[in-house]
Amino acid sequence: MYNFGVVMTDEEKELLSTFEARLRHLIYLHDELRRENVELKQLLIQQEEECQRVREAYQTLERHYTDLKTATTISLNGSDVKETQLRLSKLVREVDKCIALLNE
Repeated sequence: MYNFGVVMTDEEKELLSTFEARLRHLIYLHDELRRENVELKQLLIQQEEECQRVREAYQTLERHYTDLKTATTISLNGSDVKETQLRLSKLVREVDKCIALLNE
């Protein structure tokens, strides 16, 4: 304790001692909260980075899904075209047979 030429009573000394102890405790709590705040900010940054990676992965998967749907649609249409061509070829052969029978 500092003595500035002021005489303090025992009660005042006790109050000052209690005040100093509480002040030290508040400073300690402040430092703890400051450290916790720094840790939480770092955790927030990590979570934001993870969220961004998940968004990018989602967008990639979304593009792949769209591409797959398009490819599936094209392949289905492609097989429909092939089936149609086979039917037409069969019909042309049947017409050719009919014409050949008529020519006999």
